[in-house]
Amino acid sequence: MNALERMNVGVVGVGRGMCLRQGLEHGGVLQVRAACDLRQEQLDAVKEKYGITALYTDYEAMLDKEDLDVVVVATPMPLHVPQSVAALDRDIHVISEVTAAISLEQCRELVDACKRSRATYLFSENAHYVKENRLVTELVRHGLFGTPYYGEGEYLHALHDQAKRKEWRRKWTFGVRGVTYGTHELGPFLAWMQGERVTRVAYAGSGRWFRDAEGVLYENDASNLMLCEMTHGGLCKVRMDTQSPRPASTVNFALQGTEGCYESARWKGGTHRVWLASRAQDAETWTNLADLEDEFLPPIYHSDTAHELYRTNPHRGSDFFTGAALAEMLVGKRPITLGVHEAMDMTLPGLMSQVSAAEDGRWVEVPDSRAW
Repeated sequence: MNALERMNVGVVGVGRGMCLRQGLEHGGVLQVRAACDLRQEQLDAVKEKYGITALYTDYEAMLDKEDLDVVVVATPMPLHVPQSVAALDRDIHVISEVTAAISLEQCRELVDACKRSRATYLFSENAHYVKENRLVTELVRHGLFGTPYYGEGEYLHALHDQAKRKEWRRKWTFGVRGVTYGTHELGPFLAWMQGERVTRVAYAGSGRWFRDAEGVLYENDASNLMLCEMTHGGLCKVRMDTQSPRPASTVNFALQGTEGCYESARWKGGTHRVWLASRAQDAETWTNLADLEDEFLPPIYHSDTAHELYRTNPHRGSDFFTGAALAEMLVGKRPITLGVHEAMDMTLPGLMSQVSAAEDGRWVEVPDSRAW
């Protein structure tokens, strides 16, 4: 692509999808030109706020009538694959929200579509780009953890209100036993493990304790645990809890390597801490992770835009950083590290945990989409 050529972007599911707009447009190449949503009030808001006039309630009409290079798929989870495939079959690049798919069959369908398309599929997993997670990624890349071999990821966020308002959330987040929303927990850890993937999983749940608005017990357990074995023997523990009453804590992580370890804060305003053998003053003293920001964080995290987003954005700027990174992947400024197989690496373990849940927690093999 010519360096001066613009790429036109369409967004389907504007409530979530427009969160990426600022990051996607940051490099001056991608520009959001069209939007699609079933809710007219959302489209009216997009027109008023961003001046976008190519507005649709019919997704395929947007794909066919607009000269789009990229589409952002940010609709309910069951629609991610069919809408991604519709774009890929038109050779339109896809940026898909999480999770990538709701079934093994959908996963295969998506991978097949990517194989036959000339377009690129990218996965918008924003937990990679939370400032602290990105900093740990840089520390790993510089070898300061040695070889990582154990991690923990937790997503603790009561979503009862969404279950009441969104039928798809009631069915696909609360209505299936197993880890139904595991990419936020797995994504950063897989980045830290540098090319490893989950090869098998085992599930355990805490029991069914909460009911929906009609008084029906949720089919999913209140807390869901998934143990993940990695390619070369590493281990990750994932906890998903979208039911328990508690303050939200969606970026809980821990990492252990042969030369260092990391533990995120477990409450708002807490200290993220790291211990690195090559830099520690002794074997007992932690370092505040923030003390390493100036040395290791990429420049975009030090920008005025970033500092404003840390203060005002509900995801602390991670959507902006995600959009900017995905845009650079599309235009060839950085390697594609969030392609379809990485999306499968984050999505398939949760789907296989559902098999484990149905079979009394036995270990279940996780397919490798690269072999399909």
